[in-house]
Amino acid sequence: MNKTNIILFSVALLPTLAFAQSPQGNTTNQSFSKAKKIMQKQIYTNPVDMKTIYCGANFNNKKYVTLPSGFTTDVYKKRIKRWEAEHVVPAENFGRSFSEWRDGAKVCVDSKGKSFKGRKCAEKANAEYRLMQSDLYNLYPAVGAVNAARQNYNYVMLPKTASKDYRSFGSCDMIIDKKDHDAQPPKRARGVIARTYMYFEAVYPSYKMSRQQRQLMTAWDKQYPVSKWECERAAKIQKIQGNVDPILASRCKNIG
Repeated sequence: MNKTNIILFSVALLPTLAFAQSPQGNTTNQSFSKAKKIMQKQIYTNPVDMKTIYCGANFNNKKYVTLPSGFTTDVYKKRIKRWEAEHVVPAENFGRSFSEWRDGAKVCVDSKGKSFKGRKCAEKANAEYRLMQSDLYNLYPAVGAVNAARQNYNYVMLPKTASKDYRSFGSCDMIIDKKDHDAQPPKRARGVIARTYMYFEAVYPSYKMSRQQRQLMTAWDKQYPVSKWECERAAKIQKIQGNVDPILASRCKNIG
């Protein structure tokens, strides 16, 4: 092989090598229901680690939550007894990038012949969406009422001045801005949230953070370092789901 051919071969090989080295998201499980069962049965199995992401509420292997002293809520009171799987990166926020979510699809027709779109259609018609929705790295247990109140709101740092538009949960320092549709998470959750957003952007080309989001997540990642449990959880998910979280792989190198 002459010098020219070697150069051409090397150039042709570069995209293949780049693709092989690119981090991947979930490619093994398309079922959100299955993902929730895996969380319960295979990830959150040690009582020491069985705590909700925002409030740090303990829960048992039946998903029943023991609310922390001082927890209060004025909404979704029927959803305080059990934890629910919280999409840290909300399903709607990445789902809107899919045409099935925005516009519907030919297969998205109900039994009465009426077309539908949104999450239900994306779930029915798009495998990539189902994989993203079921990604275990993005799923954390949260008190049902808090999960419901957060909806698809972006995480922010809210002004310290109290506002009538803020919804709080007593001793659980999660604050929802009802007017601007934002959420300020407790300190205990900020590092986890940041690294989850960074993971999602790293492995799913269709998802991009805004500049402001990226700045906030970068700051939280530095301010709230990775914990031993966060790394242990990632190791469990890697064995089950098959892909590596490149963000945690880097952060967990020095965790004993």
